[in-house]
Amino acid sequence: MASAVPALRRPPRVIAHRGMSTLAPENTLAAFRLCAAHGVRWFEFDCDLLADGTVVVIHDDTLDRTTDARGGYHALVAADLERIDAGSWFSGEFTGERLPTLPQVIALMNELGLDANLEIKSSGAGAAHARRLVAAVARDLESLAPAREVLVSSFNPVLLGEFHRLAPQWPVACLFEDRWWAGMWGPIADLLDAAAIHPELEGLSEKRVRRIRESGRDVNVWTVNSEGMARKLFGWGVSGVFTDVAQDFPVEWRSA
Repeated sequence: MASAVPALRRPPRVIAHRGMSTLAPENTLAAFRLCAAHGVRWFEFDCDLLADGTVVVIHDDTLDRTTDARGGYHALVAADLERIDAGSWFSGEFTGERLPTLPQVIALMNELGLDANLEIKSSGAGAAHARRLVAAVARDLESLAPAREVLVSSFNPVLLGEFHRLAPQWPVACLFEDRWWAGMWGPIADLLDAAAIHPELEGLSEKRVRRIRESGRDVNVWTVNSEGMARKLFGWGVSGVFTDVAQDFPVEWRSA
């Protein structure tokens, strides 16, 4: 007989992927502010490191796709962000929007009562860069208000392990693509004392969700842009979904 799946600790929720990324340029303060405007409590964002130790919010390894600049950013410093436009690529309405820093995002969370999933990027900048990145994230999170929640995730279990060693007070989550799945999730999650597993939608099955939930962990699935699919997943026992269209989901899911 299958073991009982633990009850969810809270109602199923939607997490705005890179903020309200279909309404504003992704991973910007504008996209995060729109979460509050649409009653979305949780959002997701990505972090990497500049040369001066500033944690910057950006998904890609280069500036090309989401700014008016080109090339990498690891050699930049915080002052350089003032000359980079991270909004006009999306629409003229957001011209002049900047790449935010992690302290700016934390200040916004504290101000607006938002919670977040922070993804630590696994870049090719080397081990020393990675160590400085996780240390800087741990440092900046110290300013998060006690009432706020954060979940720290990464595709890189080594980064997560180093972060967990430095800041064990923050829960961590393991990100997995389907092709990395077999035989890996359980030992990795146990070693990291992970609170959640974040699997991709492709290849996910109810049996797999049940196995994770039976381990006592939450399951937050990426990226789900259909309300019908979200309902199906919630029926399987999924805890939450990352979505590009949080504004299209029921209000009770947005505020959970």
